[in-house]
Amino acid sequence: MTPTQLRYAVADGVATITLHRPERLNAFTPVMAAELAGAAAAADADDEVRVVVVTGSGRAFCAGADLGGGEDTFRDRGARPDPVPRGTVDGVPRDWGGIASLPFARLRKPVLAAVNGAAVGIGATMTLPMDVRIAAASARFGFVFTRRGIVPEAASSWFLPRIVGISQAMEWVATGRVFDAAEALRGRLVSRVVPDDELLPTALGLAREIADNTSGVAVGAARQLLWSMLGAPSPWDAHRAESRALVELGAGPDAAEGVASFLERRPPRFPARLGDGPAVAGVPRWPAPPADVTAP
Repeated sequence: MTPTQLRYAVADGVATITLHRPERLNAFTPVMAAELAGAAAAADADDEVRVVVVTGSGRAFCAGADLGGGEDTFRDRGARPDPVPRGTVDGVPRDWGGIASLPFARLRKPVLAAVNGAAVGIGATMTLPMDVRIAAASARFGFVFTRRGIVPEAASSWFLPRIVGISQAMEWVATGRVFDAAEALRGRLVSRVVPDDELLPTALGLAREIADNTSGVAVGAARQLLWSMLGAPSPWDAHRAESRALVELGAGPDAAEGVASFLERRPPRFPARLGDGPAVAGVPRWPAPPADVTAP
């Protein structure tokens, strides 16, 4: 199905997902949530895609939830018919932010967020499962939920403290204030800030560096390792998973090609494909939904 609220394009190993409601500053809707989940699944399934870049059309990345419903926007969630199915968790309707963001956590390919203009509410939290956030100088961020009488969503209560630390996370969430790209950089929410006209070229340049020089299977396994070890109880869990991955990757064609290309002083041509298995080089895909979550 052709998406209506985002654009999806693949070129030279890079899938670019562009939120596309520029007349509404790319405000988030249930339809957009479902389309983001679909785009993430499409990128994961396509062996030609090595890296994913997410950005916004026009003046904003995403100005948050579309508040066109007025005071009833967050009332009786689940009591009204949904425009697209969303499933349940613990017997209640799933949060649309989680529906949009968690498929990016499950991706086996690196995801880069190129944040242009406002990234507020879900516009900020949807980027947290992405691996690298690059901000334009004009970008603005805000975890504004408490100013709207609700709590953060999109699994951000798990992601945000792990990315920026609990103290910084609580400051931003408790105040609900909107802050600029410089503060986002100081707080480690973004990895760099660039001039507005350099944002997409910078993100695509980093994507090309990954796609041109690395093994997709190795990057996929490494991504799963790094994220899953954030919740591991000890370094022995990492040692166990890394040992298995090294055995499997070391016996594969990409490790041989990596050494050969280095010795022959030429660009690598990695032949291995991710496929659609439940693990990458012995590293389980993460995070698998718990049994009580029904998919949309």
